[in-house]
Amino acid sequence: MSHFFAYLSRMKLIQRWGLMRNTRTENIQEHSLQVAMIAHNLAIIRNMMFDGNLNPERVMALAMYHEVSEVITGDLATPIKYFNPEIKNAFGKIEEIARMRLFKMIPEEIRAEYKGYFFPHENDEDCWEIVKASDKISAYLKCVEELKSGNEEFLKAKNKIEQELQSIGLSEVRYFLDKFIPSFSLTLDELN
Repeated sequence: MSHFFAYLSRMKLIQRWGLMRNTRTENIQEHSLQVAMIAHNLAIIRNMMFDGNLNPERVMALAMYHEVSEVITGDLATPIKYFNPEIKNAFGKIEEIARMRLFKMIPEEIRAEYKGYFFPHENDEDCWEIVKASDKISAYLKCVEELKSGNEEFLKAKNKIEQELQSIGLSEVRYFLDKFIPSFSLTLDELN
């Protein structure tokens, strides 16, 4: 018997933005889906518009699994996680242990197929670059949606993440921000 998917199903119980007042909560399962969809799109944009050579489905799968360790560790708030290098390094080790624990829950006969989703390959650097950018975009969208709902608590986070997105320097990110982000400020009637 494997507990792997039973653990993954609990991703919906891990809430993000724990130190912030939210108008609508967000869990790591829905966040991971959004990151996977954005990452898939960024890989396609890179390939079609900027001479990339990524496998969009591989990028999407990496994004889908990028937060799985949090089903064991919980979501540590960014101000705590990055408070100082010692905390960041210690939490990185904890996440590694959590990923290994989940990885070992996968039946041995299929485990090898999952290894690359839990432990990065050197040849996946470009893919992880896209996943990290997608994670930032997802956080930015959360801020935009909270501000749209009148929650000013997310203003500072939005501004900080916006600066980080501008500094990434990936053409596909710039394209995504220009083409897709403005719609998130519209009402349903305006979208229609």
